[in-house]
Amino acid sequence: MMKVPTLVLFSILATTAFEARSDIYQVVSTNGSIILTNIHRTDRNLVRVARERPVLARAPNFIQPTRKLPRRAPRKAPRYALIVAQAAFEYDLPAELLHAVITTESNYDPLALSPKGAAGLMQLMPDTAKDLGVHDVFDPAANVRGGARYLKRMMKMFDNNLSLALAAYNAGPGAVLAYGSVIPPYPETQRYVPSVLGHYQRLQADAKRPR
Repeated sequence: MMKVPTLVLFSILATTAFEARSDIYQVVSTNGSIILTNIHRTDRNLVRVARERPVLARAPNFIQPTRKLPRRAPRKAPRYALIVAQAAFEYDLPAELLHAVITTESNYDPLALSPKGAAGLMQLMPDTAKDLGVHDVFDPAANVRGGARYLKRMMKMFDNNLSLALAAYNAGPGAVLAYGSVIPPYPETQRYVPSVLGHYQRLQADAKRPR
């Protein structure tokens, strides 16, 4: 019978013989065990299996990268529940979907501002906000209402295909159309769509749970 290699996950302190990394490396030991570590050891033949992107510190002016999210919605979510519910009703969208987008976009930070200029809870770009009639992108009610309106527009444009609508929300409808109505091969968009869908499915499941 073939012996199945054992997977071992460990972390050790860096010494002079080790270099600390945030990447994940794999090495196969002499007994066939597969070892994963975030320590790069120069005397071993390691294979990088995952690369962790650098974490950017939050700047004092609230500029922060978007799309880097927690697994679950933060406790700030109830603060905006009424705003989200009103926007969801007005544009005939599931409230859980809007919460999923907000979680992915800004993690419920109404002052979030991306390096590209996307702002507020639903990260509206300046031109998009202007087109939607949102005069103050940092006003939670105006931002969520504008974001819901834009998402509804994307849903109509792509025949209620949620994945394509979310891709268009992130990368722009022109990018989706340019690639033949598929999710564009942009790394951010490729991460963004599954992230929103994952939050959406979880929130739907939570809503169905008995209270």
